[in-house]
Amino acid sequence: MFKIIAVIPIAVFTILALACGSGTGTASAGKTIKSGPVGNLTVTLASADGVLRKGKQDLTVTFADTSGKPVDVGAASLNFFMPAMGSMAAMNDPATLTTTSTPGVYKGSVDIEMAGEWQAQVTYDGPAGKGRASLPVTAQ
Repeated sequence: MFKIIAVIPIAVFTILALACGSGTGTASAGKTIKSGPVGNLTVTLASADGVLRKGKQDLTVTFADTSGKPVDVGAASLNFFMPAMGSMAAMNDPATLTTTSTPGVYKGSVDIEMAGEWQAQVTYDGPAGKGRASLPVTAQ
């Protein structure tokens, strides 16, 4: 009985420590979905499993210089665009981006309407200048 009482607090502490992460306050980029040039920087879209899926999901958007160091770009936006096809109208699924404690790294959430080929339209405007790019991505 005493062993069980002693093990429970250790198990609870371990679970909480794993759930809270390292406590550094930086965003974990996850696995890369797509990466490409935007202005004179590289933008990387990432998720926990590296896959863009139909439906609601969380993403990380990172702007980096040629050495891979995140760069503060100020205001950033991400929109997923699918052009009109036949009688289907064009679709725009904007992501909501929020800053993290690491300048140049943004947390995002988006609700992708359907599986298929999308254009990830990325823009930024701030200390690093202005940039705009469109990266082809596939939602599963």
